[in-house]
Amino acid sequence: MAKRIVKVYPLFERLWHWMQVLLILILMITGMGLNGVHDAIPFGPAVMLHTLAALALLALWIFATFWLFTTGTWKQFIPKIEGMLSMARYYAYGVFQGEEHPYEKMFWRKHNPLQAATYFVLKWFIFPAIWITGLLYLTYNLWSSGDSVVAITLIANLHLLSAYVIGAFIVVHVYLLTVGHGFKEHVKPMVTGYDQIDLTPEQEAYLESNEPDRLKPVS
Repeated sequence: MAKRIVKVYPLFERLWHWMQVLLILILMITGMGLNGVHDAIPFGPAVMLHTLAALALLALWIFATFWLFTTGTWKQFIPKIEGMLSMARYYAYGVFQGEEHPYEKMFWRKHNPLQAATYFVLKWFIFPAIWITGLLYLTYNLWSSGDSVVAITLIANLHLLSAYVIGAFIVVHVYLLTVGHGFKEHVKPMVTGYDQIDLTPEQEAYLESNEPDRLKPVS
């Protein structure tokens, strides 16, 4: 294995990430307002802004899902048991003892086992849950009847629970950006697209011959 600076995050993935950050932030602020946490935004405009941000995020997720499957990037999010315990131990104990990160990024595997498992649960369970409940919430007047109180209460609580799970993920995600190499070094690859990863001789030769623009010159 050789360590090289490689463009692992293409432009679309970076735009998708930062647009998602912005839209989720809008949804969290307006959602907290709608649930009485603050009154910084009047109820009517908060509902409108929350709805528009949600629809924009749903459209973004549809495009991103199409991109993931057409490019084969979806394979990055398939969880593996191997290495999961060592990562759990590192986050729970090793990081506080100054131990080295147990996972080295590879060309076809840029997420460590715990990251892959977390993203898998989010993308296949939590995100669909918030999509479905949100759309049912939005179209309530189209399907509701006189005895829909129980249904809308269940939908509202599932929607709120899914939002809390996503909020908890964001808090943990931001916290983990501060450990190891530090916040700047963790965020920089999602801005520039380049990160230091391990390449096999075959992968290095392939990139140098077919995609040299993805490699930064060896200093």
